[in-house]
Amino acid sequence: MASGAALRKVLLSDSLDPSCPRLLREAGVGVAEKAGLSPQELLAEIRDCDGLIVRSATKVTAEVINAAEKLQVIGRAGTGVDNVDVDAATRKGILVMNTPTGNSLSAAELTCGMVLSLARQIPQAAASMKEGKWDRKKFMGMELQGKTLGILGLGRIGREVAVRMQSFGMKTIGYDPIITPEESAAFGVEQLPLEQVWPLCDFITVHTPLLPSTTGLLNDATFARCRRGVQVINCARGGIVDEGALLRALQSGQCGGAALDVFTEEPPTNKALVNHPNVICCPHLGASTREAQSRCGREIAVQIVDWAQGRALVGAITTTHSGRALGSDEALLQLSAQESPYVLVGSVEGSTPVLHELSGAVFKQHVPLSGTLLFYRAKPSDASLLPTVLGLLGKAELLSYHHSGTVAGQAWNVLSVSSALQNLQELKRHVTEAVQVAL
Repeated sequence: MASGAALRKVLLSDSLDPSCPRLLREAGVGVAEKAGLSPQELLAEIRDCDGLIVRSATKVTAEVINAAEKLQVIGRAGTGVDNVDVDAATRKGILVMNTPTGNSLSAAELTCGMVLSLARQIPQAAASMKEGKWDRKKFMGMELQGKTLGILGLGRIGREVAVRMQSFGMKTIGYDPIITPEESAAFGVEQLPLEQVWPLCDFITVHTPLLPSTTGLLNDATFARCRRGVQVINCARGGIVDEGALLRALQSGQCGGAALDVFTEEPPTNKALVNHPNVICCPHLGASTREAQSRCGREIAVQIVDWAQGRALVGAITTTHSGRALGSDEALLQLSAQESPYVLVGSVEGSTPVLHELSGAVFKQHVPLSGTLLFYRAKPSDASLLPTVLGLLGKAELLSYHHSGTVAGQAWNVLSVSSALQNLQELKRHVTEAVQVAL
């Protein structure tokens, strides 16, 4: 494994909290701070970089990744990685990692502010006052007490929104394909099938990643199923709400108002939504708090240093592998689970047995064989799978993550977790095979 000094140049191509470059430099990592590069400048700059850290502005395309001759790691200081071509990085064996918890509270608080702003038309009233007007009748609002908030996506941000809006007396219902109804009930959200959610909501807020299955989640058909005058909030990712369908729903009155922090194109060149009187807009401010930027900058720096120095791998979306296979005389043990044999090849480092190879699939980073381990096999090109698996962990803490090379188009993933996965069958719906062991 590489040492921190092996990362001779890590490019910071977006503005990041000062703690990020400081922590990298303290660990002996070379840092180049060059925010605001044009696409062509980025192509030239990335050629000799060992690492790249971005926020959401830099688009790490396949062209950028292919131009990188030495790139080992891409760090996203934030949650979403839709500005990174994860498939291209996977093909080149480049590690991609994010900071999934760093901006959760900030995004949740902005969402709550959007709900309040829609209910009481605060931005419109403030703008009217600045124009010298005093119009009390025009800005008649509504109370949130007794209203129903539909939350689509009940991960970290969705649950924080739920808890906060419950304090206003709102009823919270929602949908999530991963979180169980029992888990969401623990933080006060009644889960329903998606088709039952639409007609019950006074407000709908989305908190999902942008995936093929969530693109256009709110569209002409789903708006038609909603309660007339429904209010919509999107502080997640542009494209989850079909912008054309939203505009049509606003024009017809089917949607009574919308609050948007994100857009399909940023900044948006089509101003139809921005200029609509019933739309509240922000320029992608979900993570724009001093606290969130400090956490994300600090966390991505620590994660990269820990990975480079061989201490831990946290926040990985993909990882790399080597092609070195070990001889059968180095095998530690043969594990049989559910009557299916899995041959584990490894050695002992210090006093800890470590895994090098699993049924022919080789790990670059040796996996300590201790504690509770979750093994699953799947296609490595599915970038959305790891977040899905992490969602299934519930309250269990992810301690480390390792990824093997491919064998017959499949790769093994090993998660060290603080407690066993309660619903292994649900995981098996998403992967080729899965098994848990306690060592």
